Amino acid sequence: MKHTTLFLLLFVLIVTSTFGQNTFTLTSKDLGGQASTTQEFNGFGCTGKNESPQLSWSNAPEGTKSFAITMYDPDAPTGSGWWHWIVFDIPANVSELVSNAGNASLNLIPKGSIQSITDYGSAGYGGPCPPEGHGFHQYIITVYALKTDSLELTKDTNPAVVGYYIWNNMLAKASIVAYYKREKK
Repeated sequence: MKHTTLFLLLFVLIVTSTFGQNTFTLTSKDLGGQASTTQEFNGFGCTGKNESPQLSWSNAPEGTKSFAITMYDPDAPTGSGWWHWIVFDIPANVSELVSNAGNASLNLIPKGSIQSITDYGSAGYGGPCPPEGHGFHQYIITVYALKTDSLELTKDTNPAVVGYYIWNNMLAKASIVAYYKREKK
């Protein structure tokens, strides 16, 4: 009986320590399961407000020295997807980007952070704008915990190169997915 009780106690401690840990998590107060016209791009036939969503993250792994955020549409009919937003060199003491931080002219991103060019050809947030009638596209927003203070890149660095540096310095990542479609008019 004593051995069974001891075994059960040990089992509960192992399960709790293994599955009860806080994990690196990304959330948004502005974004649910679907994007809206608030996030939609304003251009290319889209007429949204082009405001990036508020994002916050928690439980970064030990050793995190900076963060990066990307927003990617793998469903874009390009053969390689579409990069909508890339922010890197976010200081390790930051755990939130406010709504519309992706508007490069407002300077709402944390000091030292860099918003590089997207597939729209400019730096900053470029919201969803799938082709009319193309169905739902998924927009994957990911925060990366990085083991370096700086990727040592500029705002003119293309998404593929930024992605390469992110992957080579990543400690952990957390994502949320929102869907968006445009009906034929």
